[in-house]
Amino acid sequence: MRFLLCLCVCFSACAKDTRSTLDQVLERGELIIGTEPTFPPFESKNERGEYVGFDMDMARELAKDLGVTLRIKEMNFTSLPTALETGKIDLIISGMTATAERAESRSFTEPYFLTGLCLLVNAKSGITTKEDADGKKFVVKRGTTGDINVKDLFPNAQVTRLETEAMCALEVVNGRADAFIYDQLSIVKHHQAHPETTRALLEPLIKEPYAMAARLNDTKFVDRLNRFLRDIRADGRYEQMRQKHLRNLPDGSR
Repeated sequence: MRFLLCLCVCFSACAKDTRSTLDQVLERGELIIGTEPTFPPFESKNERGEYVGFDMDMARELAKDLGVTLRIKEMNFTSLPTALETGKIDLIISGMTATAERAESRSFTEPYFLTGLCLLVNAKSGITTKEDADGKKFVVKRGTTGDINVKDLFPNAQVTRLETEAMCALEVVNGRADAFIYDQLSIVKHHQAHPETTRALLEPLIKEPYAMAARLNDTKFVDRLNRFLRDIRADGRYEQMRQKHLRNLPDGSR
């Protein structure tokens, strides 16, 4: 009898909470979002260690709308999906592109920003158009859409995968790689920092919609998140954040 009672207690304690994340967040009084804060102007940390950027302001507005406190968990970009699936975080807000492949394991909101993949190239690479790039030495950040799409876009590319955006950009700056495929805003930033040694080819190779990611098939939470996105566009909060963080948008970004 005691054995059966212990089993029941164990099973009860280990049972997975199958309620919508929205219900769990409201009951807990806390929203836990996961992000990799190395992607300005969307998410980064300032000199005081505070999380700043468009996504971080949006997360704060979301928590305020839900009437809960916000907790930000920092982790590698490639660790975010597992953390979401296992319940360590409630939501991914980390400049994540909504793709068909990713949508097989998580549910995305409506897009909140549209950009595109483009190229940062070394000034001596001989690359002046995207057609020049196939067969060249590429560097990509592991797990990003640049990593996922580079071989489809450039079948003959020689690809090196690195862990951070900064490492990838430095490979191009120093001439160890010919091209880095990444989002428009970041490519602009790296080119502006190294105008003598790089060029930015800003024509989008692929359009990229950024969206928040919730657990798969959690339609109740996703519907609430989409309502929030529509509300901040309607009441002016989105525009305020855009002007604060995203004023100098490349063509095609919005």
